[in-house]
Order: sequence, then structure tokens, then C-alpha cells
Amino acid sequence: MPSNESISRERMLALSLVVSLCLATLILWIPAYWPVALFEISAFAIAGICSIACKAPEAGTRVPLFALSFLVLWGCFQLLIGSTVNRFATERATLQWMTLAAVYYAGVCTLKSRSLARFVRVGLVWFGFALTLEAVLQAYLSPGFAYGVFPTGYRDFVMGPIVYHTHYAVLVEMILPLALSLALEREKISYTFLAVAALLLTGVVVSASRGGLVTAAAEVVLVFVLFHLRRGRSERKGAVGVLALIGVTAALVLIVGYEATSERFALGALTAGRLQFAISTLHMIAVHPFTGWGLGCWPAVYPAFATFDAGAIVNEAHTDWLQWTAEGGLPAGFAMLAVAIWAARPAFQSIWGIGVMAVFLHAAFDYPFSRPAVGAWPFLILAMAAARYPRRGNSI
Repeated sequence: MPSNESISRERMLALSLVVSLCLATLILWIPAYWPVALFEISAFAIAGICSIACKAPEAGTRVPLFALSFLVLWGCFQLLIGSTVNRFATERATLQWMTLAAVYYAGVCTLKSRSLARFVRVGLVWFGFALTLEAVLQAYLSPGFAYGVFPTGYRDFVMGPIVYHTHYAVLVEMILPLALSLALEREKISYTFLAVAALLLTGVVVSASRGGLVTAAAEVVLVFVLFHLRRGRSERKGAVGVLALIGVTAALVLIVGYEATSERFALGALTAGRLQFAISTLHMIAVHPFTGWGLGCWPAVYPAFATFDAGAIVNEAHTDWLQWTAEGGLPAGFAMLAVAIWAARPAFQSIWGIGVMAVFLHAAFDYPFSRPAVGAWPFLILAMAAARYPRRGNSI
């Protein structure tokens, strides 16, 4: 059995990791580089301490670590052979992949305790509650100003410190299953956590993220179905939970309004513009299918493959899956595909980890992994789920 000193050390490192990610999320509106660098340095430092002070991750949790480490080495390889079209962009992207690897490694090393993992999940739910409450109030009282004080340079769809509504939706997609699981895991439904889940859904409505709203709604259905199938919850209790969630969410939505979301759904197809970006990205992949154009280089390469004038600078492909493959070639795309396939078992087994799969799905039509402080969330939750439900025997 681990000693009390070892448990205390892991607890301190785990909480340091979670706090650093939450703080990085709270300052996302700042356009400078120092917030990103501060988060990356903290993640590297915590992972470094874990490598010395903690036991190595169990064999059944290492596939994501192998895949992320491969992407880091792949970026270094591109720099070495000069296959990248923008060395600085590839250096930055390689550091970002290294950050995600550090977050996963530190999480899977320190979040093995059931009680600690539950404490972290509860803390993240209340963090999401506070952030969403502030974001909803801010959206109506001081749109475009982070915390109602700091100008972001944007006006529409700024949710708290998060200036892009899809990134806010990704945060909710990660926290919503945590809140629903806490509401349903006991014999008696916790209406407190059910109310938190309702507020999170309301926040997605206010953010007007169409993909986020569809994904979050699918998460709700899936969580209730999984609890009914796997935990033996009676149909009556499940129905009560569903009705309570729908009722509270509907009341909150009627209070805050849903006009922005309905207008965005009325504007046109969710794939408008994204389809052209995807076709251009497929053409990029066809030109350099194996080595790619260089990690982080999609914005520099896209103008040569553009098929229409978007009327603005296009800095992302709006599909992370194709962008990963264009930048890193087929090896990079397959590495992330391996992570997504491997992650399905611990995500569904835990139920509260299905947000990881939701974000991987969301990445098919947007770019939730473009910022380190946003992309790290799925890997933190995946680390908790993997540490709780490691694969036994053959880790592959």
C-alpha cells in the first residue's frame, strides 16, 4: 500500500495541476503569449516532479502518452529534416503537444485515488458552475468585457474569459457529464448537481454554439441511458431526473433568452464554410500525405489551397482531425485516432468521462484543441478515467 507521504504528495501534485489548468482557463481572454507560456511551464514542472516523486503510470494507461509523445517527436523530426514551411509555428505546436502530454502524464500519475478523483470532479463541477454563472450574467450586462471589466476586442459570444463560444462549449462538454454523474450516482438523485447541469446547458444556449448545443444535448441523453443500463436505476427515478433537468433548463433558458441561438440555427447549415475549408485541407493532405506541412503550419499553407474568399483571415481548418493530418501527415492523424479509439473504453466505463469522446467528435467540425488551456481539459478528464479504469493485460 502507498504510504501517507506518497498519498499526500500525489494529492498536492494533482491539485496543483488542476489549479493551474483552471487559472489558465480564467485568463484565456488575454491575447499575449505569457499566459500560454505560464501554463506550459507549470505543466512541465508538475510532470517533471511526478516523474521523480510518483510511480510510473500503469501499463494499461499509457497509449495516449505514447501517441502524444510520438507527436512531440514527430514535430522535432519535421524541424530536423526541414519539412516544415514555418519553423516557428512548428516549434510552438510541438510545445503545445508536449503540454498535453505533460497534463495527461501528471494526471494519470496522481489521480489514482478514488476519493481524490471524486474530490477533483466535484471541484471542477463547481468551477464550471461559477464560470457559467458569471459568463451568462456578463453576456447580458457587459457583452465583450471579460468579467465585466476587461475589454476583449470582441462583442458577440464572449463567455466569461473565453472569447470563442466553441471553446466555452468544449469546457461545458467536459464538465456536464461530471455534474450529471454526481447527480445520479447515489441512490437518491442530487437535485443540486442536476441544477448545476441545467445551468451549464443554459450557458451553451446563451453562447449560441450550435455544435456545442447539439453535442451537449447528446451527452445528456447518453449519460441517462448509461446510468439506466449499467447502474440499474429504475425507470421512475430516471424519468424524474430527466423531467427535472428539462424543467430547470427550460425555466433558465426562458429567463435568459434563446434568440441568439435560434438566429444562428436559422442562418444556414452548420457546415457552411467548413466544407470548403475541409476540401482545401484534403488537398493539402494529398500533396504531403506522409510528412505533412509541419505542425502548426495550416494557416500558412491554406491560402495556396483556398477555393473561396472568406472575407477574413482563416487561422484554423474548423476540423482538427483534418488539420492534424495536413500538418503532421497520416502518422499524426493515426496517432490521434488511436487515442480516440483507446479512450472510448475508460470514458464509457466511467460514464462521467464521456465528455472526452464528445470533444473528439466536436473536433470533426471545429477546433477545440487549438489552445493549450482548452485542449488540456479532455486529457485531464481522460487521465482521471484511465487511472480509475486502467486496461488490464495487454495495454494496446
